[in-house]
Parts: sequence; C-alpha cells; structure tokens
Amino acid sequence: MKNYELFTIIKPNLDNEEADKVIARVEEIITTLGGQVSNCDKMGRKKLAYEVQGFSDGFMVNQVITIPSDKITELKRQLKLNDSVIRIMFTKKECA
Repeated sequence: MKNYELFTIIKPNLDNEEADKVIARVEEIITTLGGQVSNCDKMGRKKLAYEVQGFSDGFMVNQVITIPSDKITELKRQLKLNDSVIRIMFTKKECA
C-alpha cells in the first residue's frame, strides 16, 4: 500500500456539522476499500481562486491516506458520486 494525499473541497452551503459528516463519510469509504487515514487537516472555509460548480468558496480538507493502488479508481469514482464534494485532488505522497 502506498501513501497519498487527498485534497477535498466540500460545498460551502453546508454547516460545520454537515461538513464533518461528509468528511466522516469519505473516511468510511477509504476504510471500506481497505485503506486508512493517517492524518486529517480540516482547513475550514476558504475563498477559491475561481468558481467551481458555481461556488466561490468551500470547506477544504487535506487527508494523508494509505490505500492499495488498485482501489484508487474506485475511491475517485465514489467521491465524484458524492454531491457534497465539489472538487478532489489526489496525489502520491513521496516518503522522505
């Protein structure tokens, strides 16, 4: 299993409690696929550089995860199906 960083932007029209539920759902998807979340940095609501799906701001979350490389496609698919997630960025984390 390899380490990855998952950067997620969640819709800003949700309150903090609902955003936390979305984050918990993302973590549940990761563990269901055989991975684990080693770090979750909730950066809060931030202004975006440009509009994404009609939103000019959003809740930003950066997670360091470990997941089998053959499950990445399924993780991306499930995140895109989540209506509360407006953008994801998935990168391989290089070990120092």
